[in-house]
Amino acid sequence: MKKFNVAVVGASGMVGGELLGLLESRRFPVGEFYPFNSGRKPAAVVFRGKKYACAAPSLEALKKADIAFFVSTDEVAAEFAPRLAAAGTWCVDDSAFFRLAPGVPLVIPEVNAAELKPSKKLIAGPNCTLTGAAVALAEIHRRFRITELRLATYQAVSGAGKAAMGELEEELKTYFKKGAVPKLKNGKFPRPIAFNLFPQVGGFDEDGNSGEENKVEAELKKIWGDKKIRISVTAVRVPVLRGHSLAAWFKVARPCSEGALKKELRRTAGLKFFEKPGDYPTPLEHGQRTEIVYAGRLRRARTAANEFQLWIVSDNLYKGAALNSVQIAEKIAKL
Repeated sequence: MKKFNVAVVGASGMVGGELLGLLESRRFPVGEFYPFNSGRKPAAVVFRGKKYACAAPSLEALKKADIAFFVSTDEVAAEFAPRLAAAGTWCVDDSAFFRLAPGVPLVIPEVNAAELKPSKKLIAGPNCTLTGAAVALAEIHRRFRITELRLATYQAVSGAGKAAMGELEEELKTYFKKGAVPKLKNGKFPRPIAFNLFPQVGGFDEDGNSGEENKVEAELKKIWGDKKIRISVTAVRVPVLRGHSLAAWFKVARPCSEGALKKELRRTAGLKFFEKPGDYPTPLEHGQRTEIVYAGRLRRARTAANEFQLWIVSDNLYKGAALNSVQIAEKIAKL
């Protein structure tokens, strides 16, 4: 089997650590391995039993790789990925910078792997929040065409990074010690998160939509290749460490039965569908290092004709980030 020299930019970060573990567990054919971090402070990672010191990225160093994973910041991806891709290295970027860029494929392999082509070496991965909906509803959209989609998201704190997870844990410890949730200085969140939730993920635009809500709408339209679908989102941060959940309401273009929708859900790639009403996924049980998307509680909505509801759970650090990047690389390896 052909081996690929692999670079990981952001290797010492939270998603970087998940990525390295998945490259190992899924036995991706890695030849030489090159880990990079910001270079601001020393860091090391362990990959396949060997310890590697992380270096600051440079274009010349990155050119040694056949595939480069960017699990760092928008700024780092913007600086290196376009030039590296132009030099012939496949670049799989998990930042938000290129997701909506014209000519850059935004890929979830179960949904639109056909977008991967040797002529387009720069590939973007999606926002972790929409991934569950994009996968779970893909076959229903292909078969019955979803015309309207409403989503309420329940997003884990890990979506905001390791420091955000630490905030939740610190707030909980303080509460159990002192009986009150503290207001932390220089926190990652606009409000306390322990025993709380708030309908804000990112800043607000002039229409009152948050950054996350706008991302979900725009990226899902691009992934599904449908600019006409009407999408409305309320993004909510909840006190869950890992695993994003979605409540979805969707309208289809023509009448169909629950049975017909269940048939599509059963055959949807990358999805486990729970059919019994009382058998449904949760982030604690199905959002912790799980490699597929889970859905349940399919039912006909009572608010409009041809409208249905579905509950969706996925691991925001795996399928929403690191796993999706590795799956893209696995598809690249077969081109």
